[in-house]
Amino acid sequence: MVRAVDSGDAVLIARLAAGDDEALSEVWQRHGPLVFGLARRLTGDSSTAEDITQEVFVTLWRQPERFDPQRGSLRAYLGVHAQRRAIDALRREGRRTERERRHHRLHVDTDDSPGAPTEASGLADIVRGAVRRLPPEQREAVELAYYGSLTHREVAATLGIPEGTAKSRLRLAQTKLQARLDPNLLELV
Repeated sequence: MVRAVDSGDAVLIARLAAGDDEALSEVWQRHGPLVFGLARRLTGDSSTAEDITQEVFVTLWRQPERFDPQRGSLRAYLGVHAQRRAIDALRREGRRTERERRHHRLHVDTDDSPGAPTEASGLADIVRGAVRRLPPEQREAVELAYYGSLTHREVAATLGIPEGTAKSRLRLAQTKLQARLDPNLLELV
């Protein structure tokens, strides 16, 4: 299957590669609303959508050679990049929210009873102690994944191991922690 190549896109990219500021302005005028609209629709936030739009166009300015007119239109290329960056932003926000929620559960006193701060602190100490007793490679993976809010892939990259190995270490650690901790205790965390 042969794609029709939009010669206008190829010319704009050639101009960008040559450092033509006007070419970037033209691309912005043609495709800026699409990129912004897609990012806003996916993230639900105009400020984040503005950041994503800027990132997409800065990347195009810095690396115009990454666009291949034989693979599709510039519009599609920019739309895909906007979508990917929006998904990345949503994932970052999800990890941040989970980190805050975990921090809140472990460190914030939500019970007004006099013994509650001591109980919450004691519970966190019990969990931390169980994590410290894990084998070093499992403990390190758990700390990165749960305290550092890294994905399996990020844990693997940080430790310099295959992703499957990172997943195995986390599964083994979870099994050991469940065996060591009272299931009723885990429900509170």
